Amino acid sequence: MVVNPRSGDASPSAEELVAEAKRRQIDVHVLREGDDPGELARRSGAETVGIAGGDGSLAAVAAAALERDAAFVCVPFGTRNHFARDLGLDRDDPLGALDAFASGSERRLDVGRVNGRIFLNNVSLGVYAGLVHRREHHRRRGEALARARALVAVARRRHRIRARVNDDDVLARAIFVGNNCYELDLFTLGARPRLDEGRLFLWIAAGVLPTAWEERTGTSFRLELAGGRVRAAVDGEPHAFEPPLEFESVPGALRVRVPDREAEDPTRRSAMHDNPEPTEQEQEQAHEGRQQEEEAMRYPEHHDPDEERERAHRDAEG
Repeated sequence: MVVNPRSGDASPSAEELVAEAKRRQIDVHVLREGDDPGELARRSGAETVGIAGGDGSLAAVAAAALERDAAFVCVPFGTRNHFARDLGLDRDDPLGALDAFASGSERRLDVGRVNGRIFLNNVSLGVYAGLVHRREHHRRRGEALARARALVAVARRRHRIRARVNDDDVLARAIFVGNNCYELDLFTLGARPRLDEGRLFLWIAAGVLPTAWEERTGTSFRLELAGGRVRAAVDGEPHAFEPPLEFESVPGALRVRVPDREAEDPTRRSAMHDNPEPTEQEQEQAHEGRQQEEEAMRYPEHHDPDEERERAHRDAEG
């Protein structure tokens, strides 16, 4: 099992989790700076590989498990733990999730793939990807309220994505591709009732507040975008891709082990939510976002200043 000690809220601590895993005779590797969790899982040769971390840490180890047809164990040890929620795991009990290594039940679940990169949850482009990149920027600067600050910064941006989805031209503030179906809202990303439908769900939103989302389903999507690298959020982590983006569902590809008690009651995940209820401050930020969005809809041709600077930098280098 790979442990990301930088994930979560330190309850239990990484040291306590490692000690319990070793007591159960699970081989443990605690990530250090520069470690590649996927490569560590590949080299282990284990029949079951797992990771204790947040959603951004899971896909690399899951990809290694998929390549070797090894079983995969998710130990919820992050902040949100989206994938663990949809598995039906108790997100407040990472120690209990260790049961899957010894006596768990196995399920075959889908994964998504974009340009060769595996994702377990979703990929977003546009305003939500901007939120993730901005949040990461503020966190690196050590700023408090990174999420709220990012929300305000993104709401003020009037940029639209011009893309071609399969054969259709679209203009959107956000494009979201899910590995199976989600319920969507500004603050809450609802639980997926199933992880084995074998379908991708693509949503296109014209506004930052998704009161009217266009939904499409399929086993694959091709997104063509003008220009160079496009910023995205993959399972909640910032990433960049060279277009076009080729999405596909890989049905039943991942062998996932869960503790027997979760396997017996998979429906309990449906009542859980990705994010907590918005705070009063976040509601105020959302209100400001609505005002900014209404103004943006009246003046849709303003450009994203960050992208303008990036384009100018590329032109200067060229």
